[in-house]
Amino acid sequence: MRMIWKLVIFTLMLSLIMANIPQKVDASVSVSARSAVLMEQESGRVLFEKDAHTKRRIASITKIMTAVLAIESGKMSDIVKVSEQATRTEGSSVYLKPGEKIKLEHLVYGLMLRSGNDTAVAIAENVGGSLEGFVYLMNQKANEIGMLNTHFANPHGLDDHEDHYSTAYDMALLTRYAMQYEKYRDITGTKEHHAPNPAENWEREWKNKNRLLTKYKYTTGGKTGYTKRAKRTLVTTAAKGEMNLIAVTINAPDDWNDHIAMFENGFKAYDMAEVLPEGKLKLKENEDYKNQLYIKDSFVYPATKEEMDLFTVKYKLNKPPENWDRSKNNEAIVGRALVYLDEKVIKDLPIYYEAIPEKKKGLFDSLKEIFLSILGVKMNG
Repeated sequence: MRMIWKLVIFTLMLSLIMANIPQKVDASVSVSARSAVLMEQESGRVLFEKDAHTKRRIASITKIMTAVLAIESGKMSDIVKVSEQATRTEGSSVYLKPGEKIKLEHLVYGLMLRSGNDTAVAIAENVGGSLEGFVYLMNQKANEIGMLNTHFANPHGLDDHEDHYSTAYDMALLTRYAMQYEKYRDITGTKEHHAPNPAENWEREWKNKNRLLTKYKYTTGGKTGYTKRAKRTLVTTAAKGEMNLIAVTINAPDDWNDHIAMFENGFKAYDMAEVLPEGKLKLKENEDYKNQLYIKDSFVYPATKEEMDLFTVKYKLNKPPENWDRSKNNEAIVGRALVYLDEKVIKDLPIYYEAIPEKKKGLFDSLKEIFLSILGVKMNG
């Protein structure tokens, strides 16, 4: 009996000890996708990845690039005349008519909500002058964004070319770039859009194919995709509190649940840490810079609880030139702030100098100058 009580007491003590040991957050997540990535939008930090840099067919998530180029063209209010070539495009369609005139903005809604391949060609012909011209713009923009393992061969993602591919990581980069545009955010997050239909007495009603907009409450947008060779592809975005996440899956039989699992894991395991606030820096710097240094924008970064104490910041200031004037050089970059996480540089921020304005002369100073000037004349001549 005594041994039983000892065992019970030992078990209770062990439970109490274990309860007070900080548990490491399990950052792993299981997904059905062949390739997947979860990225934090503000910093670009990858929170989860699975074969994220392998080149694969991407199907209709290609249309994110098509939408971006349409928005950047500045032609969203232009009226587009739909070509016969556009209406003959295979696959998903919003059933445009040859010769129909429709605003480019409506075409982009049809592109993103209903994944219209006919809208993709109509947009490409209008923005790029031709399909070939538009594809050139797509690859030029991909290179600019840093999509190093991507090549576009069409504006819709159909399997009509062998050299049309991307990666989960590259598509996250593209989505991060696209989300800077308010118009893109509005379109991709729209559940339903109405567009004119000149051939009928009723308007077109387009409902978003992205089921996560109703299935998962934190979803803010995204793009679906499917072809026989690419299988199911999906890009979605979600926001909770101050954290904005981007999820990408390629060839994922259970993509809706893959995305929810990645989002839930990301929101649970990470918090947004303000590592460096904007504003004045209090540094023991050169006298010429004293109390005049600042950071323009705060730096926030997703981190686990274990990582919160691993941030450090090192400041490197340039030596001011001999003719340095504290009243000038406003907003001059005079150094760098290097942010480290666990001794690895994660951000390099410019340090700015705020010039000290020249002191305005008062009435007494002006009269004094006049008096000394007259006195000087009398003394010298």
